[in-house]
Amino acid sequence: MMGRQTTPERLFYDFCLEDHVPAGHLLRQIDGVLDLDELRDQLKPFYSPIGRPSVDPELMVRMLLVGYCFGIRSERRLCQEVHLNLAYRWFCRLGLEGQVPDHSTFSLNRHGRFREAQAFRLVFESVVRRCMAAGLVRGEGFAIDASVMEADASRYHGVAGNEPIDWSDPAINTRAVREYLAALDPAPDKSRTTPKVVSLSDPCSAWTAKANKRVLFGYGLNYLIDNEHAIIVDVEATPARTHDEVAATKTMIDRIERCFALRPKQLAADTAYGTGRLLGWLVNDKKITPHIPVWDQSQRRDGSFSRVDFAYDEARDIYICPAGKTLTTTGRILSDNTLRYLASTHDCGPCLLKPRCCPNTPQRKIPRDVHEDARDQARSLTGTEAFARSRNERKKVEMLFAHLKRHLGFERLRLRGLSGARDEFLLAATVQNLRRLVKLTAPPLPQPA
Repeated sequence: MMGRQTTPERLFYDFCLEDHVPAGHLLRQIDGVLDLDELRDQLKPFYSPIGRPSVDPELMVRMLLVGYCFGIRSERRLCQEVHLNLAYRWFCRLGLEGQVPDHSTFSLNRHGRFREAQAFRLVFESVVRRCMAAGLVRGEGFAIDASVMEADASRYHGVAGNEPIDWSDPAINTRAVREYLAALDPAPDKSRTTPKVVSLSDPCSAWTAKANKRVLFGYGLNYLIDNEHAIIVDVEATPARTHDEVAATKTMIDRIERCFALRPKQLAADTAYGTGRLLGWLVNDKKITPHIPVWDQSQRRDGSFSRVDFAYDEARDIYICPAGKTLTTTGRILSDNTLRYLASTHDCGPCLLKPRCCPNTPQRKIPRDVHEDARDQARSLTGTEAFARSRNERKKVEMLFAHLKRHLGFERLRLRGLSGARDEFLLAATVQNLRRLVKLTAPPLPQPA
């Protein structure tokens, strides 16, 4: 006989939400290590002491963490999911009858008091301190890398960087444009080239082709991690340009020293970070061992002598060519942060090695970086066991990027402007640290008999 399910006619139910969230659920584990007590103190000056009570800021932060943890990027859809999912309700302290806030509440608070109070930075740093207290941050070997995240800007609607743009046009005078104009340097760096293409909807983003060799407007997601357990100790948002990503290294290392009293002994990175400026800052100023390949373009491919064929005499500050002649410098530092060493035309003219040394110029010129001593130290570390170990551990940063894009669905930004990218990156890094924390510290679940 075929059965038929009937709706039980009951007026009262004995239902406890706590009993319906499994002990091994990810949100239950995260709730055990998440502490948002400092959030209220940080945001208190940005709320009025009178008037109707607002939406609880802790509720909004918990809902955002749920969204980034389970790949729910839309705030409208996030409100729907929290309304229906019992585990989400339990994590957000809503119970069965709690009202889910409207999706517009997130935008108002995110662009206002949350950003002014740096609420997301506070939550991220509190999670890092929790990881440090659990012994997951060793504080010796660090690694840094950047990944391109596509901006919320169409790659088909950009203008050439050398064309004049009327930013006062009301059609394009958006929040992201105002942020871009406020951050413009009145005395721009003349060494920086003009952007090839500029987005009218998100001008802070950079035109790049680093993401799967497809040109787009993007931002650089910069991670600084501790190699022991791949804990993200700092995160920074920059335009997707190599120059800006390398410059973010100094910002992040200074910040973790100021906030967490962390100073790495070794730093691993790829060749893009092997510039003379950064290596000199790491070696001479911070006393950090650079496990970084040196960015070196001195090797010639036409068969003529390269810079390595010239011996440098540090005591006399001269170069000696293969023929035994000297190259001297005036000591003036050029715009590319180098010194220029020149040979004498009287020595180069009759030299028999001139066709292999400087066939197209009257004399040989050799540039030398002012931080060449730091570059030499980085070269001496290549091939050592510690260098190879750091290079292998650097892959953990790339694994974090892959996990973020593939498993958490974070491939394109939803917020515009550099501040919007910073907010999204901080929330994503917070969620990744929380997942690592509960995975490495949560006690094992009891096995059924």
